[in-house]
Amino acid sequence: MEFLRDYLYKLQGESAWMTEIFIIVLATLILNLIWRQFHSRLFKRIIKTRTFWDDALFTALSRPVTWAIWITGISFAIESSQSNYLIELIQFKATGATEPTYINNVILIGLFGWFLTRFVHESEQHLVEYQKQKTDKEDRVDETTIYAMSKLLRVSVIITITLVVLQTMGVSISAVLAFGGIGGIAIGFAAKDLLANFFGGLMIYLDRPFAVGDWVRSPDRQIEGTVEYIGWRQTRIRTFDKRPLYIPNSIFNNIAVENPSRMSNRRIYETIGIRYDDVAQMSSIVESVKSMLREHPEIDQTQTMIVNFNAFSASSIDFFVYTFTKTTDWIKFHEIKHEILLKIAEIIAEHSAEIAFPTSTLHVNMSEPQLSGIEQSN
Repeated sequence: MEFLRDYLYKLQGESAWMTEIFIIVLATLILNLIWRQFHSRLFKRIIKTRTFWDDALFTALSRPVTWAIWITGISFAIESSQSNYLIELIQFKATGATEPTYINNVILIGLFGWFLTRFVHESEQHLVEYQKQKTDKEDRVDETTIYAMSKLLRVSVIITITLVVLQTMGVSISAVLAFGGIGGIAIGFAAKDLLANFFGGLMIYLDRPFAVGDWVRSPDRQIEGTVEYIGWRQTRIRTFDKRPLYIPNSIFNNIAVENPSRMSNRRIYETIGIRYDDVAQMSSIVESVKSMLREHPEIDQTQTMIVNFNAFSASSIDFFVYTFTKTTDWIKFHEIKHEILLKIAEIIAEHSAEIAFPTSTLHVNMSEPQLSGIEQSN
């Protein structure tokens, strides 16, 4: 009878902690469902607001909070069980520590770091899209600056969370930092090219000689195209024949880089020749061309404008046109240049002149004495 009584007591004890675990798991499941419904409904309202920071915050919270709920629930369930093996599995005691450290605390710290990095990334994406919607270019924040700040913040979060996790696990932070200093010297010698590219990328972010989307070229190297991506190690440029060009950032410390995307105007510089027979019309043609340029709505009147008779060439007399358009768009510039050249041709024709082309004139001396001599010889 005593054996049966002990068995019943034991059975009641096991059923009690099993019931407790069941309740904890059920509560965790219900709490997770409540969080998902709350996040879904509130996010639909938040996304309609004008600010983007709350959108980034709730997007970053979704997955880390879900994992945190499950980790916390499983930890409570294991602690409520009577299994010493499971309890010892989720805790460890660091050297010199008086109390054991639970793994779930380390995991929760990691989840918090995951949330921060997600928040920085989502804020970066929303901020870039927000800047693209601005019509005034002067009020825009450079995309390259946004990407640089985002990367620096994420690296800072990762380093900080790593140090906090090590401290929680009982690892001496001072020893880690000292080892990092000695190891940094060794790594610096072994990876000097990698560090040179890193600091080259840092200089690009700070000096901003170009940004993503800019057209760049270098007179020192065969580099020309549109910047697609600026990383810490290399920059990707898409050439005009659509080939990707990967350039180590350290290269930009030693070459000159031209950024035509930041030009204020585009220049029209053409030399036009008319026939020597039309030299009398040169002055009127030059004045008419100059008047046409002054009245053209796409020519910047604040910039240098020159239309002058320039040279006596082999088969033409030349005048040149030197002026600037208001637009910097490459396609529109060529449309404007096309229109102006046709108008210049019309002006030349209106003055009864012609555009010259390479010709040769042969002069034959047919004097009368020579003719008579030829007749006598015949």
